[in-house]
Amino acid sequence: MSPRPPHHSAPRHFDLSVRDRFGKQRLRGWRLRLYEIIFESDDRAGKAFDLALIVVILLSVGAVMLESIDAVEREYGAWLRVAEWVFTILFTIEYVLRVICVGRPLRYIFSFFGLVDLLAVIPTYLSVLIPGAQYLLVIRLLRVLRVFRVLKLATYLSEASVLVTALRNSRRKIEIFIFAVLTLVVILGSLMYLIEGAENGFTSIPRSIYWAIVTLTTVGYGDISPQTNLGQTLAAVIMIMGYAIIAVPTGIVTAELTQAGAAEREAARTVEDGTRALVCPRCYAAGHDDDARHCKHCGARL
Repeated sequence: MSPRPPHHSAPRHFDLSVRDRFGKQRLRGWRLRLYEIIFESDDRAGKAFDLALIVVILLSVGAVMLESIDAVEREYGAWLRVAEWVFTILFTIEYVLRVICVGRPLRYIFSFFGLVDLLAVIPTYLSVLIPGAQYLLVIRLLRVLRVFRVLKLATYLSEASVLVTALRNSRRKIEIFIFAVLTLVVILGSLMYLIEGAENGFTSIPRSIYWAIVTLTTVGYGDISPQTNLGQTLAAVIMIMGYAIIAVPTGIVTAELTQAGAAEREAARTVEDGTRALVCPRCYAAGHDDDARHCKHCGARL
């Protein structure tokens, strides 16, 4: 029997133009050129458009933030509102051009960035009817995510998948840890309520639990503090305990990151005997058959 040819999986990342997500193959003439400028950044015009768009987005969000400052609003409020409308008109024109130049308008409109682009212009128009709605324009910052495409950083998104995998695998451990911490702060808060009492600011058990959470997490607002010797001793123990507790979730996620990174590297290989390097997301076992759907060790879905 001749050996099976090695399995070559499809590349993980695809450019929008390769997948033809918005119907580029249907376009001709000026619509095709406009699509390449707006949705792609392979030539000088496309890169210039995307960089200019990011600059305008940052300027518009900055104007909204400045308008929320009373002193700036009193002095330059009129100018900032004019700038806000200018930015909104520019974004409206850009959104219309995006809808016009795609071969599948509905697919773009209901895509993630399509909805973000629409939400980036709606608040200004709503502010005519609902005062203060213009502050929702900070959602325009989501449009800066396009910088990943402009600066060719999409390849780094694979590292984000490793982080997501690590967080998902450590979910149950972290849930148990949080439950243990909640139990601990309830006990410590109740003890502090009994020790200090209402005369020292610990007016109820919930308020004492709030103090225990703030102290255990090393935040220490200082709005409540124990006054008795026994209360201060307990507070010192809680503060020292807080440093130890911080290390627990860090260690859990770090261990899962190490395993997820190893699994990612193992999955990228194709072994010589024809089997794919499928790695189980639960037990991290590798070397499964080409057509395997479940792990042969623990039964988890591959």
